[in-house]
Amino acid sequence: MVELKMPAEIEQMREAGRVVGTALAAVKKQAAAGVSLRELDEVARDVLRSAGAVSLFEGYQPGFATSPFSGVICTSVNDAVLHGLPSDLRLEDGDLLNVDCGASVDGWCADAATSFCVGTPRAEDLELIATTEEALAAGIAAAVEGNRIGDISAAIGRIGKRDNVGTNLDFGGHGVGRRMHEDPHIANGGRPGRGLKLRAGHVFAIEPWFWSGPGSTYVIDQDGWTLRSADTTRGAHAEHTVAITPEGPQILTLP
Repeated sequence: MVELKMPAEIEQMREAGRVVGTALAAVKKQAAAGVSLRELDEVARDVLRSAGAVSLFEGYQPGFATSPFSGVICTSVNDAVLHGLPSDLRLEDGDLLNVDCGASVDGWCADAATSFCVGTPRAEDLELIATTEEALAAGIAAAVEGNRIGDISAAIGRIGKRDNVGTNLDFGGHGVGRRMHEDPHIANGGRPGRGLKLRAGHVFAIEPWFWSGPGSTYVIDQDGWTLRSADTTRGAHAEHTVAITPEGPQILTLP
């Protein structure tokens, strides 16, 4: 069931979104060579605590996971692209870091992610991040009344195909509201004109994630969470929580 949110409810979700956006900005500011992933998790944790927000990630255990998630952010480095557990791993110059954060305020949720280079960037990493962010922008632009879920998926997929990056459809965007993951699933590729018709009041997390290589298969670390490319190519992830309104799509996860 896909629920429509009232304008006042969307504004409540925007409050959660601001916290998420602020946490991601704080993490990016502190990320540097020598800083551990666990220390970055503490940075985000402080932002959530100061705002009176509740982490959507900590303690979360979906069916595929072997244990509850232990942090308030996902920290995925280089060939890891999703669900990376914060650990004592220390960042190195040139690492590609993907950070995902979710929070709720007064029971309303928001979810976003960003990717960036630590220290001296590799040109190919910057290109991959640019492709991923362009795909996110294309997906958001397609999130308008009268379109369908497939139009969002197709817009994202066209960018990935154009730049010949690795795309996997197992994980993708999703509805957001009182829960972090609501219907529908939004794949990062597909055919336009298919699926749910979009209406004002729908709120979705739109989240392309790509690998620099053309492969689309992944492996999961022994921690039961960290998802990385099977061919060890690097990955990037970008996400915003977006509301469909009569005035067009509105990004709710800005700081």
